[in-house]
Amino acid sequence: MDLESVRRYIEKGGHEDDKKASNIEKMPPRFFERFVMEGLHIDLIEPGRVVCSMKVPPRLLNGSDYLHGGAAAMLVDVVGTSALISAGVFLTGVSVEINVSYLDAAYADVVLGLIDEGFDSYSYQFYLKPIELRCSKPYCTFLSFEEEIEIEAKVLRAGKTIGAASVEFRKKKTGTIIAQGRHTKYLLVSSKM
Repeated sequence: MDLESVRRYIEKGGHEDDKKASNIEKMPPRFFERFVMEGLHIDLIEPGRVVCSMKVPPRLLNGSDYLHGGAAAMLVDVVGTSALISAGVFLTGVSVEINVSYLDAAYADVVLGLIDEGFDSYSYQFYLKPIELRCSKPYCTFLSFEEEIEIEAKVLRAGKTIGAASVEFRKKKTGTIIAQGRHTKYLLVSSKM
């Protein structure tokens, strides 16, 4: 194992090329939250429950071209905290535990191409990505699309010092569960002085 290549990979932000190396010092404050949350829409908000949706953007993909686990964990943090606030928890505190179980994948991609004649169905899995086929003899064109996901957070507990929320990610079109998470927070107690 080449340990030096591991060091270079981490220190250069995942790139071997110096030109693509991490420029973290140039990032604006609170960049990460904005990076992940851009495009997130609130569909429903009620006491103790928040439902959001978003199309998975290419910037949130991992190396296998589906929603990155770190982005999902960040969304568990943000949407879970939003549910706690909707339940009347005004001191949002600090995270004690965040866990996520990844059950399926959500993709983001736009690809156009041609397939030769011989296909008789209009829906295929192509490299595990959902596609739509439009056929006219002798060729079919295919279009891959951004997947829209729904994120629902429900408060499990909103106590004096501990708050907890469950967060579920679903494919909006089919309802298939992508991930389930839980976020537990220590709610800072205000001083009585």
